[in-house]
Amino acid sequence: MAEAAVGRTPMELEVMKSFALVFSSVAALALASAAHASPPAQRLDPARIAAVEPKIADNTFKDITSLLVVQDGRTVYEHYFNSNTADTLNDIRSASKSVTALLMGAAIDRGLVKGVDAKVYDFFPDYHEVDPRKRAITVEDLMTMSSIWECDDDNQFSTGNEERMYVSERWLTFALSLPVKGFAPWMTKPSDSPYGRSFSYCTAGAFTVGAVIERATHRPLSAFAADVLEKPLGINHVQWNVSAEGIGMGGGGTRYTARDLAKLGQLALDDGRWQGRQVISAAFIHSMLTPHAKAREDAEYGYFWWRFHFKTAGREVVAWAMSGNGGNYVFVVPELRLVTVLTSHAYNQRYAHPQSQKIFSDYVLSATGAAGPAAASSH
Repeated sequence: MAEAAVGRTPMELEVMKSFALVFSSVAALALASAAHASPPAQRLDPARIAAVEPKIADNTFKDITSLLVVQDGRTVYEHYFNSNTADTLNDIRSASKSVTALLMGAAIDRGLVKGVDAKVYDFFPDYHEVDPRKRAITVEDLMTMSSIWECDDDNQFSTGNEERMYVSERWLTFALSLPVKGFAPWMTKPSDSPYGRSFSYCTAGAFTVGAVIERATHRPLSAFAADVLEKPLGINHVQWNVSAEGIGMGGGGTRYTARDLAKLGQLALDDGRWQGRQVISAAFIHSMLTPHAKAREDAEYGYFWWRFHFKTAGREVVAWAMSGNGGNYVFVVPELRLVTVLTSHAYNQRYAHPQSQKIFSDYVLSATGAAGPAAASSH
């Protein structure tokens, strides 16, 4: 700098000093960013994932239809089984609930729903509910499976069991009319539960969230989904179901290709961004993928998304997941920058979820050196 300053005017020297200060500041910021940057994810070995193929071929793993693995936005492994193809629309059953959560995020982002604390019954003024306890039920209560409705799909005797709803004429009236649940001595009350919420899996609640979106947007759920979520992601071939009275079924049965399911997983992984566009706000995605209720002994629940714990070689890997009957999954592992889609036709089979989780654990996570059992799910 001293040599370069020879023969310079005072103004030139001041400009040079200013440039040096700016350069040093930029360099310091670059070094700080590098110091705090996340280390690169462990790379997956496709050959280790492909080792599952003989096990699917010999029916050790039954009814598996596709396995698609994406890391850092790039496809690492993709294979289809049992007559499934890249164009097949997979019935993902209850994994549809996770899509409904994304749609609620889109509605909140647009100011059509004021927030997750919005009161559910306020959207249905034509339904005259007199119990003030039920009128206090919020969207968040339903998306965390922790409302006061007596609704439990895992209990065949529950008033709100989904099978009872399916055979009723008006699903929405069925849901809104559910009684307030009591707590038997063996049941954990909200005040004694982690996160202050007592979890009870309720498809009627997810269906009602879809109905709230329709009321708030004045559009069919499928049309709103196409405009705010699917088309922005390049998803053009979808099938949505509707209830007996024509309300979009936000609780299950939506059909997507495996590649489009991977896009949904990538959207969640990337804080709601897709190819540089903010499709769902990062704030909502963060809330959606935050534990709000204890769902199982070793699993938590966000907003219609499961949080599973996989044991690894001396450590734990946490995976958020869309999960549906038959062993249908979209796993999202932030620390590995990993999205895994696994579809299956093992509907209502006891082995469905354990085998899908085993494939993910033993053949996908093990491709990075991570392996171990996950939490069980029946949905």
